[in-house]
Amino acid sequence: MTAATDPGDAFEALGDPNRRAIVELLRDGPRSVGSLAEAMPISRPAVSRHLRLLKEAGLVTTEAVGTRHLYRLHDDGIAAVQAYLLGVWGDAAGRFRLLAENTTDDARGR
Repeated sequence: MTAATDPGDAFEALGDPNRRAIVELLRDGPRSVGSLAEAMPISRPAVSRHLRLLKEAGLVTTEAVGTRHLYRLHDDGIAAVQAYLLGVWGDAAGRFRLLAENTTDDARGR
């Protein structure tokens, strides 16, 4: 795994609520810094700093379109995070659901 797709870097980057909000906004498609700043309660320079950190973590990419830069989610970075979570958790949610469905009311204290 390259540094750009290291899930540790990605999780560190996602530790900030503003960066998570940016990722959520980019889920709907590419956006400029100005567009992101308008949708957030922080300044444009702050959005730029957060985007730089997200880019360094491999979660977003940028594309120059004329004089603007559009940011979008980076598929490889998102895939690395997803693969990490699947490796750690596997199908734990499915096993939990099966356990819950097969637990009697007596075992639940009812």
